[in-house]
Amino acid sequence: AALLTLTRKRGAATYAQTLQNIPETQVTTLENGLRVASEESNQPTCTVGLWIEAGSRYEDAKTNGAGFFVEHMVFKGTKKRPGSAFEKEVESLGAHLNGYTSREQTAFYIKALSKDMPKVVELLSDLVQNCALEDSQIEKERGVILQELKEMDSNLADVTFDYLHATAYQGTALAHTVEGTTESIKQLTRADLASYVDTHFKAPRMVLAAAGGISHRELVDAAKQHFTGASFTYKGDSVHVLAHCRFTGSEIRARDDALPLAHIALAVEGPGWADPDNVVLNVANAIIGRYDRTFGGGKNQSSRLAALAVEHNLCHSFEPFNTSYSDTGLFGFHFVSDPLSVDDMMFCAQGEWMRLCTSTTESEVTRAKNYLRNAMVAQLDGTTRVCENIGSHLLHYGRRIPLEEWEARISAVDARMVRDVCSKYIYDKCPAIAAVGPIEQLLDYNRIRSAMYWVRL
Repeated sequence: AALLTLTRKRGAATYAQTLQNIPETQVTTLENGLRVASEESNQPTCTVGLWIEAGSRYEDAKTNGAGFFVEHMVFKGTKKRPGSAFEKEVESLGAHLNGYTSREQTAFYIKALSKDMPKVVELLSDLVQNCALEDSQIEKERGVILQELKEMDSNLADVTFDYLHATAYQGTALAHTVEGTTESIKQLTRADLASYVDTHFKAPRMVLAAAGGISHRELVDAAKQHFTGASFTYKGDSVHVLAHCRFTGSEIRARDDALPLAHIALAVEGPGWADPDNVVLNVANAIIGRYDRTFGGGKNQSSRLAALAVEHNLCHSFEPFNTSYSDTGLFGFHFVSDPLSVDDMMFCAQGEWMRLCTSTTESEVTRAKNYLRNAMVAQLDGTTRVCENIGSHLLHYGRRIPLEEWEARISAVDARMVRDVCSKYIYDKCPAIAAVGPIEQLLDYNRIRSAMYWVRL
């Protein structure tokens, strides 16, 4: 009994103690520009990964999808480990290998036993420095990707967000989809993929991040040993500077009355990653809340929009979003509704936006801040989430922002700040709209634009 009591007391750390007891993130920059960052803990496992400043924003219409194609190819063998030898070596460690590509970053990471960290670093270095790009494997993966594109077309939420980017950033690199188009994937050559790797997989554009039971000194030593290729550093003018992507208030409508549900996304231009307004906008989104018909609570939910959705059967689901990039972003909401509820749901959702700008209350802000705090400490759950947090932060902010600093920023938000910042980004702004499905009831763009302000008498 005494032992059980002791165990319970040891596990009952307060929120403040949790923030204070987080290990320090150690960062070392190597001579070739590679940033090595880690957070040490007593975990028996570790996650080590490479976060790279590369993605579809660095592509043009001809090479759109090259980054996604390369992501597929790096798992199909290297010059040192041809064919399936790479995957077999990862599996022999009992490790888990994964990766993803987005519009501004690419990541490859491995979760393994802490004792295998040096081997994991060697595998990751081989993966990005010696990708084989064999012609036979390229043709095989081309077919796989084309099949994936067909399957993605059935995910209407993803289609809607791709349309939203296409209309909001039309004519710019952010309008590209991450996966590319059927036409671009068919036309990509080995030379295109090799050029993409040679241009973007460079040490100054990478962060080697690790979390778990590892030593930072040992991680740095392993990085110095394996990330040393002459082709891994920049040559002269090979640094790629991002072109500005201008936001445009406009719309894309893909009407298909054969589909059962309508997907609607509406967004205004939001701030880039480093803008402090993001914290306030995330509080605003927490006030709006999210809803799905599978949720419990009914009309008693704290979100006013969710309560309205339940009471009047407005939608099947809705969710706000704040998607940030280096110098811009999309702040908005997405909902799925029956064809005859589109207008009512849009009216209520825009009404909530106007209420955020004009009459947000302190009690709502307090609830929203607690929600953000809960989401923030959830980032501590597992070495993979911590590792991703470290890698993404160093790419986006140039440093790992401590949770204590996030807590201070969240605590500083009050109702007036929410009203002021929401007015800055939402009130009387031209939105971007993407709509897919049976959307006959979606009002004309000018009518939707007129609901972006209230006439004050």
